[in-house]
Amino acid sequence: MLNKKNSNFIVGFLVGLVCASMLFALLGRRGESGEGVTRLKIGHSLPTSHPVHAGVEHMAQRVDELSGGRMALDIFSNSQLGNETQMLEQIQAGTLAMIKVGGGSLGDFIPLFKVFSLPYLFHSPEHYWEVLESEVGAEMLTALDTTAAGGPSGFKGLCYYDAGSRNFYADRAIPDAASLQGLKIRVQNNPVAMDLVSALDAAPTPISWGELFTSLQQGVVDGAENNPPSFVSNRHFEVCKHFMFSHHSMVPDVVVVSSSIWEELSEREQTWLKQAAEESSLYQREAWAKASLEAVHTMKEAGVTLYEPDLAPFIHATEPVRAKYSGVAMQTLLEKIEALAP
Repeated sequence: MLNKKNSNFIVGFLVGLVCASMLFALLGRRGESGEGVTRLKIGHSLPTSHPVHAGVEHMAQRVDELSGGRMALDIFSNSQLGNETQMLEQIQAGTLAMIKVGGGSLGDFIPLFKVFSLPYLFHSPEHYWEVLESEVGAEMLTALDTTAAGGPSGFKGLCYYDAGSRNFYADRAIPDAASLQGLKIRVQNNPVAMDLVSALDAAPTPISWGELFTSLQQGVVDGAENNPPSFVSNRHFEVCKHFMFSHHSMVPDVVVVSSSIWEELSEREQTWLKQAAEESSLYQREAWAKASLEAVHTMKEAGVTLYEPDLAPFIHATEPVRAKYSGVAMQTLLEKIEALAP
């Protein structure tokens, strides 16, 4: 039986534990240090060798410079905070401040963002950036604020990062569209990406990015699809010696901040963060271009066979995918994107 002294100790301990938990949640949410520095966590799923990480590092540097050390970004790379879906859920809950996320993953939360996963949406890299830097691109960032049902999403889009074009690679020769038939291809857990692979008579197989190398090594899948820097930085060239430049989709990355945490920032802090994000976008594009050239060079040195197929069969085979997702809102957006083609 507990005496009064022990009871008071337990009650005091529990009260202290609750207060400590609340304080920890507040610090994790805003990251306010005892020195008055606003610290914000930003997560992404890529290694530190990736050009996306270079962009995030530049953003952190500019935040520090613009704020005179009064604001800081703590970077968590390599899915340390979970996969993209898990981090987006943390953003919505306000337990994570920021994320660099693929546009395809955002499509699961904001359906309009599925447009970026549509095959052969953009005619060229120039068309891609013409759209992202236009009013259409700005409207898409604003669209992140609201769910399909019209309620607040918990997201606020700050800027786009380059992610190049996605291409197929495999453990066997893939010189053309027909060579993909029957292959098990890893895709993101994204309905558009799965429909795209199915349209090419391959078998779409959703696997988390962190498990892909082992899955390729063990033959769980025959291949995957991504851009050259990601192919190289994750050393997939060690298990896949064939890379086809199918350029089947160009899905931008997006820097997103939790809307609840954004609203807690002062107007001055918001200005610092927005400016740093936009400047990092330009920096990251240059880093991406350099990394893409270096990646192709590394692929050749590693003995990877590169293919430049005729894209007409790909475009024809994936036409039903584009038609499937062209509802009223999507069709209006598609028309705006097409109108900006050179």
